[in-house]
Amino acid sequence: MKKVRCAIYTRKSSEEGLEQDFNSLDAQSDACAAYITSQTSEGRSLIGNSYDDGGISGGTMKRPALQRLLKDIRDGKIDIVVVYKVDRLTRSLLDFAKLVETMDKAEVSFVSVTQSFNMTNSMGRLTLNMLLSFAQFEREVTAERIRDKIAASKAKGMWMGGVSPLGYEPNGRTLRIIEEHAVIIRDLFERYRKYGNVRLVFDQLIDERIKVPKRTLRSGKAIGGSFFTRGQIYRILSNPIYIGEIQHKDRTYKGQHKPIIDRDVWNAVQCRLGENRQGEQRSKSIRSPSMLAGKVSDESGEPLVASHACKGKIRYRFYVSRSLQHDGGRTAEGWRIPAKELEGAVIERLASELEQPLALIEQMGGELSASSLSSLSTKAEALAARIREKQVSSIRPLIEHVKVSAKHLDISLHATGRASELSLPATQPIRNPTLAIDVCLKRTGRALQLVQSNGRSGIKQVDATLLRLVQQGRSWWEEIVSGQQSIAQFARGHDVTASYVTRMVRLAFLSPQIVEAVATGTQPVALTPSRLRTVELPASWSDQQKLLGT
Repeated sequence: MKKVRCAIYTRKSSEEGLEQDFNSLDAQSDACAAYITSQTSEGRSLIGNSYDDGGISGGTMKRPALQRLLKDIRDGKIDIVVVYKVDRLTRSLLDFAKLVETMDKAEVSFVSVTQSFNMTNSMGRLTLNMLLSFAQFEREVTAERIRDKIAASKAKGMWMGGVSPLGYEPNGRTLRIIEEHAVIIRDLFERYRKYGNVRLVFDQLIDERIKVPKRTLRSGKAIGGSFFTRGQIYRILSNPIYIGEIQHKDRTYKGQHKPIIDRDVWNAVQCRLGENRQGEQRSKSIRSPSMLAGKVSDESGEPLVASHACKGKIRYRFYVSRSLQHDGGRTAEGWRIPAKELEGAVIERLASELEQPLALIEQMGGELSASSLSSLSTKAEALAARIREKQVSSIRPLIEHVKVSAKHLDISLHATGRASELSLPATQPIRNPTLAIDVCLKRTGRALQLVQSNGRSGIKQVDATLLRLVQQGRSWWEEIVSGQQSIAQFARGHDVTASYVTRMVRLAFLSPQIVEAVATGTQPVALTPSRLRTVELPASWSDQQKLLGT
């Protein structure tokens, strides 16, 4: 018979009576010991260690004997914990849940002698689940109390912790101004009030090498030291803490700290921000705006008009030849290119060009001063990042025109627009104003797909169906091997034919290079789900790659 090691835990809240020869702790221990003795036939026996907490409240977990008990549980020295009543372990349902979690990890049960509560049987488990639901209720009530306390404290203008805003440092429940940092905050507000454009302020800060001041938090973590981002500038300009107010959700209260910014300056800045935000919202009211609208044509000069079609709640955008659009699509003549592919190819080409400083300097004619080269490189990288984020306001000014032909795309750059985005003189010459992209257009139904010279799509886009096929092939193979089933048995269990299962499990042996291409969306256009299901795959990985064009 397996030996079951039992430990007794006892607790008394007050120290009163502990000096007696036979006190409450002794009474609890005797009752628990008697219970263990009655269970001797089941292999239960009392271990030598005693765990007694006298004069300590059950509302805290900081009890010496309880901590020793938990350590021995984690060390695997105990199988069952026996208590006189459940509240001897804890009076907090939240702490009770933590104790049970610790015991479960160590596969330890506990028994309450005077209550119908035995964790070694199903009824005890049911009772536990009920108690845990109350523990969840207690946690939610506590969270509500904390939220109410924070709201009440902020209504009194108190600082409730966290990383202090730039320009301030914590000072108890309020904030103290750091004057050398406050100078930068005032400068940001004045610059924006003057120019009314965060991007211009951002560019100026980069030109002047003004960075976020370095600070060390109370935790010891160092922050700052890098250039301001546009997002940081927006957050600073819209933070009411700088006018001496504390914000809580959508309400603000007079704070106990001193303001850094005058009310007049604040009001002027908020007015400009509001005007710019309204204009931005108007442009965003159209979901996924066509960033090349009015700028695309074919070789003959016929415009490609931005169009869209809806299927359910999904909106599909295209650039369509004007003649094809006007005749209702009844003819197959003209272009109908998915906007995502055309825009993706243009974005990638523009960003790649800007990420090559030497090529950019060569295009500028090499006429930039040495002091301007570093600034140009930094601004070009920042502009490339905005382009990859598909910021229409940064992309459209760069492009004069996009010409689509059967074998390539030509992007004509806008000299003035690029000079403005890079803060260069408008007269700065551009030697190579046209960027070419080698692609061919493959017709798929009524639409066309951009295919690069290497056979891949013009944009990286993971084919979910293709990826599921590869995953299913691997999953099925593992099931067949681990379950020791024949393919015929497995096919009957999944209501498919044996030949289909055979084709699918072959995908478990695909070349890693092919799998990576499918996972990253860089597979050849010709590699479709239908082709992958039906192709006769050779065993050699190199032969697979040749066959599938990867």
